[in-house]
Amino acid sequence: MEKDPAVNVLGGELTLCSNEPKTGFFRDGHCNICDADHGSHTVCAVMTAEFLAYSKYVGNDLSTPRPEYNFQGLNPGDKWCLCAARFLQAHDEGCAPKVDLQATHGRALDIVPLRVLQEHSIA
Repeated sequence: MEKDPAVNVLGGELTLCSNEPKTGFFRDGHCNICDADHGSHTVCAVMTAEFLAYSKYVGNDLSTPRPEYNFQGLNPGDKWCLCAARFLQAHDEGCAPKVDLQATHGRALDIVPLRVLQEHSIA
């Protein structure tokens, strides 16, 4: 699996999203993407209680630990490489998490407009 070039949505170098918890399609801490990542885990999102509850409600429980997958569960404040479509869905529903634009892969723009990501920027 070859990664796409590591460029963020602002055109700069893709920075680390999180090593604690370890995130990303490749579990390398970055929101890198390749053709095998059909979910486009490209948005570096900062979890909130509201978003975690929303995600659980729509069928993707990110807060419950799953030891069989070596997954501790996410807490508010954790950064996570989120699927771009899920981020956009949460935005449309009014409960999108904050976004680290420097750590959000440029391919997120295939799904989410830059202005929407900027609305939720942590910077």
